[in-house]
Amino acid sequence: MLAKLFTLLLAVFYAVNPYVAPGTSDPIKPLEDDVKLTAVAWADPQISNYLVERHPVFRAAAEDLTNSTVDIDALILAGDITENGLQCEFDESYNLISKAPVKNFITATGNHDIRLRLYSQSLARFADFTNKLNANAGSELKIDKMSYSYAVNGYTFIVLGSDRTEFEEAYISPEQLAWLDSSLDACKDSGNPVFVVLHQTLKDTHGLPDTWGSPIPGGSVGAQSDDIYNILNKHSNVILITGHMHTGMGQYTYEKVGNFHSVNLPSTTIKNKDGEYNGPGIGYMMEVYEGKVVFRGRDFAKGEYVPEQDFTIEIG
Repeated sequence: MLAKLFTLLLAVFYAVNPYVAPGTSDPIKPLEDDVKLTAVAWADPQISNYLVERHPVFRAAAEDLTNSTVDIDALILAGDITENGLQCEFDESYNLISKAPVKNFITATGNHDIRLRLYSQSLARFADFTNKLNANAGSELKIDKMSYSYAVNGYTFIVLGSDRTEFEEAYISPEQLAWLDSSLDACKDSGNPVFVVLHQTLKDTHGLPDTWGSPIPGGSVGAQSDDIYNILNKHSNVILITGHMHTGMGQYTYEKVGNFHSVNLPSTTIKNKDGEYNGPGIGYMMEVYEGKVVFRGRDFAKGEYVPEQDFTIEIG
């Protein structure tokens, strides 16, 4: 019933608001020929069965991926894939991005994906969504938990996820914290950057608490923020990738936090705030080279780079 209503609402919306495709004059392509890994970095699409105005933005962003001049090694979705964790929302998200030339889908849950239902139901829907995407892409990644680790082109992605249903924050159990520490320890001799993906960022980073625009206090991952910080801070070449804040590209996107790097992504479909580039449809292309990781601002909905929002993280 919900799926049929969703389809009807979309049909009505597109009848009144004709779809605008992204441009093709500035397609996705790496800066340099010796790129080791290319990845799309998105957060908070929050595809909704009733907030249908988000749909054409995500549709255009996904179409921009299909216009890429190269196959993309990974698409990082840093949580809040859906608005309410409904099956029809996951299904529509799959329909929009499954045709993109992406080799691996690195997905994390956000609070919107899990907060209104049983944890077991959230896990089943999230795992099915992730596994279908990767099977369709020919990737070997298959998950049965919200936290997992996977290597792409020799670069490790460690995904964290709440161990129980929460509303805004996440609960990262002692077992998951120990697993995070051991997973990072296993990467220490590689000399490569290690990417940790978590929906909510750490407290007092990226302008918190001032950049948190909700009447519900917080904005961070919650009670385990210090524990996560202490683990990440022990290791070298760690890049934490988060979302949740809906903060546009700008001064709050990147910061060095202790010994590690922290990148907070804007929402892919919702108009952002507190940045220098706040429009919907935005995110980053992440390119890994020898000794550096380049984040290139991109308006995926328009199909064009935003070079003034680029930044580089030196590794070594």
